[in-house]
Amino acid sequence: MAQNELKKNYPFWSVFALITIFMLFLSLLTPDEYQNVTYSRFKDLVHKGQVIKVQIRGEELHGELLKLTPIGPSQEISQRFITYIPAFGDNQLLTILEKNNVELAILPTQPSGLASILITWVPWLLIIGVWIWFINRAYRNVAGGGLGKGSDLRKFLEPGGEKVLKVPDIKFSDVAGQDNAKQEVSELVDYLRNPEEFHKLGAEAPRGVLLMGPPGTGKTLMAKALAGEAGVPFASISGSEFIEVFVGVGASRVRRLFETAKQRAPSIIFIDELDSVGRTRGTGLGGGHDEREQTLNQILAEMDGFNPHEAVIVLAATNRPDVLDPALLRPGRFDRHVTLDLPDRRDRVKLLQVHTKKVPLANDVDFDKIAAGTPGFSGADIKNLVNEAAINASRVKQEKVFMQHFDESRDKILLGTIRTLAIQPEEHHRLAVHEAGHTLLAYFLPLADPLYKVTIIPRGHALGGTHQLPQEERHTLPEDYLRDRLCVILGGRTAEKALLNTASSGADDDIRQATKLARAMVARWGMSDKIGPVDLRDSDEHPFLGREIAQPRRYSESSAKAVDDAVHNLILEAENRSLEMIQHHRKKLTRLVAVLEQKETLYKDEITQCLEPDIKSAESLSIKIK
Repeated sequence: MAQNELKKNYPFWSVFALITIFMLFLSLLTPDEYQNVTYSRFKDLVHKGQVIKVQIRGEELHGELLKLTPIGPSQEISQRFITYIPAFGDNQLLTILEKNNVELAILPTQPSGLASILITWVPWLLIIGVWIWFINRAYRNVAGGGLGKGSDLRKFLEPGGEKVLKVPDIKFSDVAGQDNAKQEVSELVDYLRNPEEFHKLGAEAPRGVLLMGPPGTGKTLMAKALAGEAGVPFASISGSEFIEVFVGVGASRVRRLFETAKQRAPSIIFIDELDSVGRTRGTGLGGGHDEREQTLNQILAEMDGFNPHEAVIVLAATNRPDVLDPALLRPGRFDRHVTLDLPDRRDRVKLLQVHTKKVPLANDVDFDKIAAGTPGFSGADIKNLVNEAAINASRVKQEKVFMQHFDESRDKILLGTIRTLAIQPEEHHRLAVHEAGHTLLAYFLPLADPLYKVTIIPRGHALGGTHQLPQEERHTLPEDYLRDRLCVILGGRTAEKALLNTASSGADDDIRQATKLARAMVARWGMSDKIGPVDLRDSDEHPFLGREIAQPRRYSESSAKAVDDAVHNLILEAENRSLEMIQHHRKKLTRLVAVLEQKETLYKDEITQCLEPDIKSAESLSIKIK
């Protein structure tokens, strides 16, 4: 609509077409001052002495002659004429002209009329056309772009009606888990359905609601479900769509977006990835960004300009709330913050139930076991897990998806695809020793998470892995649990030293994890008697926010050395403890290594039979997953 009006008011291409036609018309005109004469008449005039000047260009001959006036011979005027030399030529022409004292000039051949027009005018026409095209494009973006291509008023979707697009039929029931977040935004549904009831008591709905959480937790899905429950127009746009090369375009798009939302009230505006346009102004390496800051200023001004009785709610989503400008978070703007956390074990079971509705499952599929083995997975990760399992089943021509397909997809997501490496027997034995060390300590340490399986099949960047399934979701980590965790992490390196009398580079990632965990225990959680409950962590400030470019240390060098010593002692203590346990169960470790070398992958029942051969029932030793 805006583009059609722009073409009517500013017909750039019509002007360009008129200029082109006018130039071509001028080029095709033949001057009236030239008189055409025959060649024989020309030679006759030369013999009479009336021709004074001649120019020869190819076959064309231009000249000037004297014309006697009726007043008398003293009054003479010159007249220009044109004639053409015969195709067979005239060998006597130069002699005749020289004999009659005619001034002669021979010019290079001139191109034809059409070629002359092309050479003379086409470059200029191209330059003018490109210049007009750039002006047209720039004006369209700045003055009439509205929301821009692909982001116009069609983004406003309204439930019902045949002439408009519909909001996806998504309700809160379609959003698995996130019960706390749904409860926080549910009151907005009542306000959007019947805002007059709230206005009677002077109540106002929040201007802005900020949805925060890690990627994949369902922030966009929650916004769509809110619009679906309320049944109001819904506009979804990404923060990056406001940013253009031309300064002022983003602010113009913000104005049109909010203007349309007010006309369609009650309505919802959803801005995804708000941090792309709402970062703190005037900070960071390299200074600010004029276009982004002007766009942010316009968003702030529009949210301030809402009429108290306009039922327009702005939802925004971000996974980086720490970089947002403080003006966005003050009361009257995005003053309500809704956090969407990663799903816990119970919510992961619900997500599996939602994403497997159209997937034929075998009887051995255990949602609870899958949920226990996927801690830290978001809703998007769970959906990807189900899809990978279905792909694995279809690849082997199965009619249903079995539990082993979910196990394969989980390993693929966490560790990567299986790699075929030419591993030498000596290295293969060392890998078995390393993973068996992790497994033995995870089995016998009282507070370690229960084992699920151990493998020495290379996947991704890992040459093997020991998998544990937490018995329950942990929100706080006791010190005893963390000390056992350190022992399990260092168990592979300790087993290599105990059975092979030397360590290897295979413990690189184990050492990194152990150091990171030990430093957190000492510097953040106060689990060192020497350091005590003091926060000695490094600054968490992001350098590109511009608040702490140099990232200075917030404690003295002596405190830093004390932290290093405490971390060192904690790791050595865990290593000595794991070495003692491995020496105590050395025979069991050797038996586990032999079986692991042969089978390459062992599950918990097989692990129990290796470590406790006298007990036939593995279930009596393993903790059942609820």
